[in-house]
Amino acid sequence: MSEKEILPRLFRTEYRKIIAVLCRRFGFDHVETAEDIASDTFLTAAETWGLKGLPDKPEAWLYKVASNKAVNFLRKKAIQERPIPGLTPDESTVNDWGIDLSPQNIQDSQLQMIFAICQPLLPPYSQVALALRILCGFGIDEIAGAFLSNRETITKRLQRAKDKLRENKITLGFPSDPAARLPAVLSTLYLLFNEGYYSRHSDWLVRKDLCLEAMRLTLLLTEYPDTDVPDVSALLALMCFHASRLDARIGSKGEIIRYDDQDPALWNAELIGKGNFFFNRAAQGEHAGQYHLEAAIAYWHTSKEDTAEKWDAILSLYNRLLLQRYSPVAALNRAFAISKIKGKAAGIQEAEKLKLGSYGPYHHLLGYLYSGTDNSRALFHLQQALQLSNTPADRDNIRRDMARIN
Repeated sequence: MSEKEILPRLFRTEYRKIIAVLCRRFGFDHVETAEDIASDTFLTAAETWGLKGLPDKPEAWLYKVASNKAVNFLRKKAIQERPIPGLTPDESTVNDWGIDLSPQNIQDSQLQMIFAICQPLLPPYSQVALALRILCGFGIDEIAGAFLSNRETITKRLQRAKDKLRENKITLGFPSDPAARLPAVLSTLYLLFNEGYYSRHSDWLVRKDLCLEAMRLTLLLTEYPDTDVPDVSALLALMCFHASRLDARIGSKGEIIRYDDQDPALWNAELIGKGNFFFNRAAQGEHAGQYHLEAAIAYWHTSKEDTAEKWDAILSLYNRLLLQRYSPVAALNRAFAISKIKGKAAGIQEAEKLKLGSYGPYHHLLGYLYSGTDNSRALFHLQQALQLSNTPADRDNIRRDMARIN
């Protein structure tokens, strides 16, 4: 593998690790410095490897260069803070400047960074944007694409979020009560996964990357005793079940494939097995929260048999979920489940009770349910859905549904 092939992969996997360790060493006040050092490390790699070829151990090479650059930063900072001419840091101080890039310190630093970023004082979209940038190593343009925004807007959003963390003197470190902070962390990871699974970006590769990054970060939480709790396993199970159908959800041209039209042969059996593993872990204790219920619904969607038992179970779970936490998405999915059990007319009746006229998916569902029985009504709702949609993938799906009816 050439340096041109390996560098993008290493950037995705190692950039975030270097930033997390440097932020832990420097403090969150110097997060931009950590980003600059990490970026400069990869720029040095591109220049050096292009001339001399790949080193035997590329990751170790990157860590060494990043460590040297970090020590240089600390040395300059110390000199600036000692304005007396000729007075420089003594050797014993310099020896304390080493950057620990061991696997354990990398993992600890990333966990601490998760808690630092997932602050209730930040709006959810800022938490997700910071997670994409610092925890996942996504570029500004990639984040702008995920949010259907532009580079300037995302840059300002990230800067405001960092400034707010600094103003509130947020530091890296495990909170004294991780359980109290865990809901905010899980909410951010949940939103991060959904940003991929229900991506507003037309590039399906970005969707998959987002999902896998959310899963990686959630898995980290299971490796720390204070955060290895049933809710974390439930969220990870939910992610595994959904991710198992990612390839089946995307057609050859990047279009979204509706659940009824998916090819079960494309479902990932290994991810379904991992989902079952974490779902069983989540079952410890009597608590069954939002992630438990959503994971159970996702589990039933990995069942290839289209039976009454399956849809009865899904409907029952949606009933419980809506009592615990209402959302229009869950309410519409419940109406769809009713249509699978009692027929389209019952599904239409249940959906229309919701009166979500300004919500695109509401019209899209009604367009689907009316098709075949009242096509003029179906086309009316699909036209409404088209007008309310703001994503390329949604619009393509709606147009395909309209073409089928016409």
